[in-house]
Amino acid sequence: MNHGRPPARRRRPTLPLHAIAWIVGAFILAPIVYALLGGFKSNSQLSGNPFGLPDPWVSENYTDVLGSGSFWRQVWNSTFIAVATTVVMVGLAALAAFVFARFAFRGREALFTLFTAGLMFPFAVAILPIFVLLRTFGLLDDPLGVILTQAAFGLPLTIIILRGFFRSIPGEIEEAAIIDGCSPFGFFWRILLPMARPAMATVSVLAVVGSWNNFMLPLVVFSDESSWTLPLGIQQFQGQYATDTARVLAYLILAMVPALGFYAIAERHLVGGLTAGATKG
Repeated sequence: MNHGRPPARRRRPTLPLHAIAWIVGAFILAPIVYALLGGFKSNSQLSGNPFGLPDPWVSENYTDVLGSGSFWRQVWNSTFIAVATTVVMVGLAALAAFVFARFAFRGREALFTLFTAGLMFPFAVAILPIFVLLRTFGLLDDPLGVILTQAAFGLPLTIIILRGFFRSIPGEIEEAAIIDGCSPFGFFWRILLPMARPAMATVSVLAVVGSWNNFMLPLVVFSDESSWTLPLGIQQFQGQYATDTARVLAYLILAMVPALGFYAIAERHLVGGLTAGATKG
């Protein structure tokens, strides 16, 4: 009798899933690897040997971009806007989700439905009213105009995610905290937020990546080149070096590195939070 090894039929259904995962991963990684290697080539190598290894390796494409002051300024602008958007959006959404999840009051569900209706409001349709509104408040060419707008459009989904997680916290924990003299805000700050670390990590990653990749809103808000974010810088760089494809590929790869690095760190914290939550009784 073999009690330790599971039957083979239980492992077979996972093989197609693994194959699909590898195929999807290959489709995702192939353009990145092509751009990464293309940045180490000259334009003649790209046209003559687009899929082979660089021969010789041309590192000047990357070093020229890294030596550019405009590139680092755009990295700083994107980082500042992404972090500020995340802090504002997640902070407001956590407070709103706490109220929707843990307090009963008249009109709660109607108000929550009003928030969720924001998911059906396309950003592209609202771009003209947003421009007029930002101009009225003097927020054009101001990072605050991008930060507040991104936070406002990200609130509906963030509130939905956090509310569902907050409602899953047993009421006995809140009752015990109140008996120990903890105020509602104290319960939210000291107990609920630490327990909601996986959900907070998830919405934070979504906020940072969404802000980092946003192109249309910064394009409308910023006319001063010193305020441009990386997506705007990439567009300008492509126009300036339209015939230098290798350098454009190098710029694209370097623009992706900060976001990929952040996701790698955040994903580790996210998995750690999920594991801690699963092992606690």
